[in-house]
Formats: sequence, structure tokens, C-alpha cells
Amino acid sequence: MKKTLLITALVILSISVFSQEIFIKQSVVINIEVPVRVFKSGAFIDNLTINDFEVFEDGIPQKLEAVYLIKNRAIERSEEKKRFSPETSRNFFIFFEVAEYTAKLGEAVDYFVHNVILPGDNLYIITPMKTYRLKNKALGVTTREEIVMELRGLIRKDSLTGNSEYRATLAELTSLARSLTAGIQTDPETQTGFGEGAAPPKELDSFTSLQHVGMDLDELLWNYVSLLKRLEILRSVEQMKLLEFAQFLKDKEGQKYVFLFYQREYIPQIEPRILNEYMNLHMKNQFVMQTLSQISTLSGRTVSIDVDRVKQAYADSSTSIHFLFITKPPPILPGIYFEEHSEDIYQPFKEMANATGGFVESSSNPAFLFQKALEASENYYLLYYSPKNYEYDGKFKSIKVKLKNKNYKVTHRAGYFAY
Repeated sequence: MKKTLLITALVILSISVFSQEIFIKQSVVINIEVPVRVFKSGAFIDNLTINDFEVFEDGIPQKLEAVYLIKNRAIERSEEKKRFSPETSRNFFIFFEVAEYTAKLGEAVDYFVHNVILPGDNLYIITPMKTYRLKNKALGVTTREEIVMELRGLIRKDSLTGNSEYRATLAELTSLARSLTAGIQTDPETQTGFGEGAAPPKELDSFTSLQHVGMDLDELLWNYVSLLKRLEILRSVEQMKLLEFAQFLKDKEGQKYVFLFYQREYIPQIEPRILNEYMNLHMKNQFVMQTLSQISTLSGRTVSIDVDRVKQAYADSSTSIHFLFITKPPPILPGIYFEEHSEDIYQPFKEMANATGGFVESSSNPAFLFQKALEASENYYLLYYSPKNYEYDGKFKSIKVKLKNKNYKVTHRAGYFAY
């Protein structure tokens, strides 16, 4: 048995040595492409050379092999120590995460179709209902105005249909909040509200639903909490879907641009003074006290995704994420206030955009936002380098691009995974 083991060991050793003799001189050459945008006071700087750039990977200086200046899809200028074949075809993905269609969204579509997209570009429109792709030959057989009209109709219809449950839930939540507010009388001499044996006030304003008349406090509060929970489900973001989309983008050839329109959200809340009055009136009712406490808990917002993981996935996909945050003032209704509930969405998508060298801005005018984002993304440099001592260790490698002796704004993707 010992002799057999020894022979086996010698065979393994000889194979190992043989393999080293054959493959000792083999090395893996990996080329990393980094789209870089350089601005001064908002204007793109297009006169930089390969000697102006410095690239660092995990803090280690890297040797640049080539730099290409790209405008739209054309290579305007190149400096090569090693020849590359940049893929400058364009893939546009435009997400409309909106509950309300506005004329300004139509203007944004109009500007894009008439001034940006060219034959050969790929365009995907993602609405709350479906994903649409512009046919490759559409620009050759259909007028741009006809494309605009069709897109406007699709986005308007899908925004209304796809978010109908969300809007209905918000409306019902607003109505219920008004009913609960109206249940507390503000006159100190008649302040009974939904107290012991008290009935809801006889006078109802236009924001109070008749379906709530006659409900006791326990039922109203239970419905209110149920609506808050339903709203959370409707507006949740699934991390797995985000990661799957990042992988889809990584596998796609050419330059990738994602534009995400997202409307600011407000959730109707019962004023704290009203909740406190209910607590004072119903201290002995355990169900009411627990439900009121639950309402306060549901009012808080937490980020439900692993932001770092998602950021790295999109940086690795070499995609430019542009986050266009559509602002609007909150409604004003007596007795309730509207609390912004966008922070759990806003912060992750803002960081995703920053990690990919993308554009982040907010405005009440989505057409303005879209035009600024498109202008910021149309011109860029493509930098190529081969990492020193590259290893397939699966770790995320950070990238930092700097300019020598120039105080300009530089945006680029944050890094890549070494797979």
C-alpha cells in the first residue's frame, strides 16, 4: 500500500512539473475599459491627451495603453500605445417610474426622439407595465413625429394602468387619515371624538369617504395600518431584479445608458397631535395603543437593499446610470400632513448613478432633467489599461481616474469584479 501511494505521489509530482514547464510562460492579459467624462463649469473638456490622465486600481498606479475621444458614436481622436477596437454603439434604457403622466414627460420624449437617437441605436422604454423596444428599422420607415406620438401614448397609458392600485391606495389612505383626524374634535368643550360611546362627527368634508362613517376606532386604525403595509409592498424594490438587470447590461455590447425618471412620493400621515389625543383617550384599550404605536413605526423609512452590492454590480457592468428625480410640492389638507417617502429609493439610486459616473439631478421639469443628462453623457473619453498582477480572485477592484495639474470634475465607473 505504501509503495502504491509513493508511485501515485511521483506521478502527481511529475505532472505538476510537466505542467509548469509548459505553462510557466503563459500569462493572462486583461484590458479594462473606463468611460470618463471631464467637465469644467458644466462644459465638457475635449482637448485632453493621454498624458493628462492618471489611473489607479486599488490605489496602485496603472499604465494607460490608449485613450479615445468619443462624441456621440464617432471616435474623434485617438492616442494608442496599443491598438484597441472601441465599441461605440449606443443602448438607451429609459425607465418611467411615475404614477402621473405630465406634459413635460411628453416634451422629454419629443426632445430625445428628434435630437438624440440615431439609426443603429438601440432604444428600450420601460414603463410600470411593460418593456418596449424600438424596431431597428423604425427610423427608416416611420417619421420621428409618429414615433413620439406612439411613445407618448404608451407611457401615458401604462403609467395610468400600471400604477392604478398605487394611486387608489394613496387616495384611500388620504381619505382614512381625514376620517381619523375628523374623529377628534378640536373644540375643548366638545372634544370626545371616538372616545367612549362617541360617534364620528356629523359633518364630512370632500376628502372624507362616506365608507368610513359608522366604523369604530379599532376598525379605522386597523384599515389604516393595512393600507400602509399595502403601500410598502406596491413600492418595494427587489434587489435580485436590480442585480439581474446589471448582469444583463454587462453582457450587452457597446455603450449603455440608463435614464431613470422617478417622481417624488408623499404619504398622508395623521398629525402627531391627533395620535397623541387618541392615546390619551384610549390608554386602557390595548389594541388601540398597539396599533397607534405600529403606525408610528410604519412612518419611518429604511433602505431595504444592499446599496454597496448594487453599486458595485452596476459599476462592473460599465453602464452609465442617470437618476432624474422629479420633484413636486406636497398636497395641503387640513388635519393631515404629507411626508416625503422617497429617501429609501432616492439614496440608493443616487449612489448607483455616482458609482457609474452618471448624472444626478432633481427638478419639477423632467424635460429639462432629461436634456441635461443627455448632454452630460454624449461626449466621453475611453481609457484602456492592463492591470498589474491581475488575479481572478472575484474581488471588486476600485478605479480612480485623476487629471495632472487640472482642477476639473471627473466622472467614471467606480471599478469592476475580477472574474
